[in-house]
Amino acid sequence: MAHAFASLETAGPVAVWVIVLSFIFVECAFIFGLFLPGDSLLFAAGVVLATHNSELSAWLLSLAALIVAVVGNQVGYFIGRGTGTRVLARKGGKVLNRQNLKRAGDFLDRRGFWAVVLARWIPWIRTLAPMIAGAARMDLRRFTLATTIGAIAWVPTLVLAGYYGAGVLQTFPWLETAAIVVSVAFFLGGTGWGIWRYRQEMAKPIDETSEDLEHVSHPQAR
Repeated sequence: MAHAFASLETAGPVAVWVIVLSFIFVECAFIFGLFLPGDSLLFAAGVVLATHNSELSAWLLSLAALIVAVVGNQVGYFIGRGTGTRVLARKGGKVLNRQNLKRAGDFLDRRGFWAVVLARWIPWIRTLAPMIAGAARMDLRRFTLATTIGAIAWVPTLVLAGYYGAGVLQTFPWLETAAIVVSVAFFLGGTGWGIWRYRQEMAKPIDETSEDLEHVSHPQAR
């Protein structure tokens, strides 16, 4: 475990970029992303980049990850538009169940445009919102604007908070190391838990009694 932490701590900016952009795209585009720790990943990326004094890389990564998050949500939108949401619900699912899908649908129905913006900060809704918006035939231009605003508020905030937060700790080497270890451990643990949880959820049969959320077409969401 110590060797793994050391490898990640000394990982170059290129490795950080590859990991972050890959995970953010998956989290924003596909249902598997529902179980990935996107928030902690962005923060941890900033912390690791701070150890290399890569300020420019942190800003550029913020921009690149922002774009990837928007593109990922576009993919999720068209997946929802093409397949609907009924097939997502699983019998006995802890996360993918009728109740959670309905809650996410109701959230989008009530808030419309701003639901997509705010969804960036709500882990499981972050992945479901684009699919539900697509199934509900939310106007694509409004959806794109909303998801872009959300990404602007989400991605740079976490990456730069990690970067500059770690920079403040550089005067306390032991505390900086502790911050890196905790960030990386949280990311690794969250990813491992997410993979296990995804396998558990998808092993359950589709809930045939679940209704598609295409009815979520309140004028506010159009």
